[in-house]
Amino acid sequence: MTEPENQDTEQQASPFETRADTRPNEVPAHEPPTASASRRDGHSITLRDLRVFYGDNMAIKGVDIGFAPNKITAIIGPSGCGKSTLVRSINRMHEEIPGGRIEGEILLDQTPIYGDGIDVVAVRRAIGMVFQRPNPFPTMSIFDNVAAGLRLTGTARGKNLNNVVHEALRGAGLWGEVKSRLDKPAMSLSGGQQQRLCIARALAVQPEVLLMDEPCSALDPVATLRIEELLTDLKERITIVLVTHNMQQAARVSDITAFMLDGELVEVADTEKIFTNPDDERTEQYVAGKFG
Repeated sequence: MTEPENQDTEQQASPFETRADTRPNEVPAHEPPTASASRRDGHSITLRDLRVFYGDNMAIKGVDIGFAPNKITAIIGPSGCGKSTLVRSINRMHEEIPGGRIEGEILLDQTPIYGDGIDVVAVRRAIGMVFQRPNPFPTMSIFDNVAAGLRLTGTARGKNLNNVVHEALRGAGLWGEVKSRLDKPAMSLSGGQQQRLCIARALAVQPEVLLMDEPCSALDPVATLRIEELLTDLKERITIVLVTHNMQQAARVSDITAFMLDGELVEVADTEKIFTNPDDERTEQYVAGKFG
């Protein structure tokens, strides 16, 4: 997609502050042809020759991939292949680990998120993350859990917190279940409700991208279905990257699937192709359940 001629290039330095106006201007590497940006609301994430280290150990080995706007991209692969490390790098969480470092580039649209002068708090506001197990703040109410991100990032000032919290809960499909008990402890919710509460907390700061690291692994089938339905709705507004061990889940909800093995990106394509006619024999063996 070509960039508008009248776009101010200086604005690209802060995509974390410009929501719907920032657009990708090229198709990222390894992005399948059908995954090009077709909707106006989304933002892209691009990884270029990404190498991620734990000390001297290279966990991610030169990955190039583009996560397309308004799509759900599933990352699959056996345990220890680097899936979680990859998404934590996109959220700039990997650098919090002693000895953790990255080489290469990660771009939100066309702005490097590890660039000079980039505020890590702004990165995490623009690129939200939901973890494997629900992690609501145990001493806070349902309302305060959702508002926590705004308060912690200093962006609550001037906002109507009631409106923001209510809209985030609606966006996470939880409003109808909690609207009469917003002052109750978050830990009073079921596991599936807690996970949707964590999604609402991430949505409250209006992220451009939502990273989800095995968000349903600790949930029962009914709660898992609710999360999957929610993801399908959310992709209309944001870009979603979903790490999952569940092949059926990847096939059900994702538009694009990337297969990783031993820290390398083996193959990425439309989900239907990955599960029915992959190019790489290792992908075919993995989705057929022959290893992993």
